[in-house]
Amino acid sequence: MRLARRGAPGYELPLVEVDGTLYDASCVGDFGPDFWAAGGPGQLRCLLDEGHLTPVTVDESVRYGAPVATASAVICIGQNYAAHAAESGAEPPKNPIVFFKTPNTIAGPNDDVTLARGSEKTDWEVELAIVIGSRAAYCDSIEDAARHIGGYVLANDLSERAFQFDVSGGQWSKGKCSPGYMPLGPWIVTADEFDPSDVRLRSWVNGEGRQDSRTSDMIFSCAEIVRDLSQYMQLEPGDVISTGTPQGVAVSGRFRYLQPDDVVEVEIDGLGRQRQMYRAWRA
Repeated sequence: MRLARRGAPGYELPLVEVDGTLYDASCVGDFGPDFWAAGGPGQLRCLLDEGHLTPVTVDESVRYGAPVATASAVICIGQNYAAHAAESGAEPPKNPIVFFKTPNTIAGPNDDVTLARGSEKTDWEVELAIVIGSRAAYCDSIEDAARHIGGYVLANDLSERAFQFDVSGGQWSKGKCSPGYMPLGPWIVTADEFDPSDVRLRSWVNGEGRQDSRTSDMIFSCAEIVRDLSQYMQLEPGDVISTGTPQGVAVSGRFRYLQPDDVVEVEIDGLGRQRQMYRAWRA
């Protein structure tokens, strides 16, 4: 199943797509923590099997909202591709590097992005993100951890590198938390219909290719990340975990950072494509 939210900001309609047909999913509520905690995907399957969901037609011009309505936590993994660690001047990590973004960074996949005030080093990062489907704490195995994954979603983990490194105090989140700096979507694919082990992920700036890699190059797999995180924090339904970006970003020194009027596109096979216009900050 694919889960999407379409409509103007604050008025998105939750939708489920099965075999190319869209259905109104609002009878089970929006796609936030309560949806996942209540076994929302299973409820939708039952309603579909019983013929209780209404097919709908949505014009392609209607905005995609983030398919995650709200999240209690947005957790990110740093330097999870060996080539990206190398271009950042670091050794591949022996344990997952963890930092956080605030929930108000979540934005629609094609929404304009306002560059942070004073930003001169905003960077793009195409990433595969996990949506937690059920509460996870102290997972004892990779298999146990995998059972807590509800779905997968395309993310752009935007980063202001000067904030991240120069004034960070040693922790990266200052460079990660500007509003709108985590576009998600266009849809979530439920975990039973997506294999994250070897899919292609790419990015472009103004039509020029930047990143082109596969998730098979990840140092820590999705289930390994969930298992590791669960030893140190309780993961809640609806939490988002972004699993790291491959090489080809501006921090490498090979490309300039983003400027007003730039257009960034990111894509993961099976999870869709995003396109954002970048705008200058104004009071």
